[in-house]
Amino acid sequence: MEKYVIKGGKTLSGEVVISGAKNAVAAILPCTILSDEPCIIENIPNISDVTITLQIMSEMGAKIRMLNKTTVEIDTRPLQNIPVPYEKAKLMRASSYFLGTLLGRFHSAHVSMPGGCNLGDRPIDQHLKCFSALGAEYEINGGMVNLHADKLIGSQIFFDKNTVGATINGIMAAVKADGLTIIENAAKEPHVVDLANCLNSMGADILGAGTDVIKIRGVKYLHGTTYSVIPDQIEAGTFMAVAAAARSNILIRNVIPKHLEPITQKLVKIGVQVEQFDDAVRVIGGPEYVGTSVKTNPHPGFPTDMQPQMAAVLTCAKGASMVTESIFDNRFRYVDELRRMGANISVEGRVAVIEGVERLKGAPVKATDLRAGAALIVAALGAEGVTEIYDIFHVERGYENMEVKLRNLGADIQKVDEPDPTAEEKALKKAL
Repeated sequence: MEKYVIKGGKTLSGEVVISGAKNAVAAILPCTILSDEPCIIENIPNISDVTITLQIMSEMGAKIRMLNKTTVEIDTRPLQNIPVPYEKAKLMRASSYFLGTLLGRFHSAHVSMPGGCNLGDRPIDQHLKCFSALGAEYEINGGMVNLHADKLIGSQIFFDKNTVGATINGIMAAVKADGLTIIENAAKEPHVVDLANCLNSMGADILGAGTDVIKIRGVKYLHGTTYSVIPDQIEAGTFMAVAAAARSNILIRNVIPKHLEPITQKLVKIGVQVEQFDDAVRVIGGPEYVGTSVKTNPHPGFPTDMQPQMAAVLTCAKGASMVTESIFDNRFRYVDELRRMGANISVEGRVAVIEGVERLKGAPVKATDLRAGAALIVAALGAEGVTEIYDIFHVERGYENMEVKLRNLGADIQKVDEPDPTAEEKALKKAL
């Protein structure tokens, strides 16, 4: 059982290079199933979600070849349309993207209901609405989503709510459908745009990605491509929060500053200095911060995936801060862990009120999900004393070599492997 051991209070400095975007690569890797030729995908992050996705595709028959540590060649021509099992699908939410890409290629798909972080109700009703509009029939049996269409025909689709996952699945299912598909109330996140750009580089005809209306004219054939995944907006934002919490000066490279604007604006408002360059930002933490209000919203609003990290910074801001979560029900599961470190936070429904304290203190805590784990790292680096963070497998789903990157900035962080305290108990029960 691995954990992070962090001794807080150290001033950090230097530069960090941001990896490829987890949320973009989660869609771009499966979308290669739609290609009629091999594809090369560059700037992929070394994270467990990528490993699992490539394992699923390999087990389905795709030929996977790592050209270097950030570049993969994928030939999906031999891939067979076999079910994506629960054992793999439960590990990540993005397994749902196999529904759209398999339906788009084979006109049928069989994928176990997706897993990932427990952030509350994340239904796939809008995905199914989209598939139905394109001519597919579906059933959910034993936790398996089964799709079938004799033919996919372009259609007009209006999402009842803004949804990244259904927008991505809709794009992939419509790329080879007959005629024109129009998706209204589409998600505008950078990784939606990145997927559309990747598919267009294969010969797809997608217009309007990045707006709330996307038009997809189906094509018969998609050729191979060499495509580089965008930098990870959330990893960059997390290191911005690290610089703020640790009152440090960090240069963050390989970013798209425009993608970071909602995060930059909030940090500047509380007293953090942010300098923007063409493909980098420098974040300089201040001696003290003032509280503010943060409300998550779909892009270009403040990203829900940065809410816990921002809350960790606000725990030591003067006065009161209010954090409102408008996307997920269970995004505040990290609050109890921050309280163990001395944070003064009360939660009512989807609103957290934070009364700033002078400083957090190290404590044993547990990562309850991916971004919660990131928030605990942010908090620990600014805290006094030693913090032990358990269940760090959540963090490794979305951050590449987090402890190495932090050590290179001067952080006192170690990844320690220790025996699972429940292993002996389990072994004893088995023996009995």
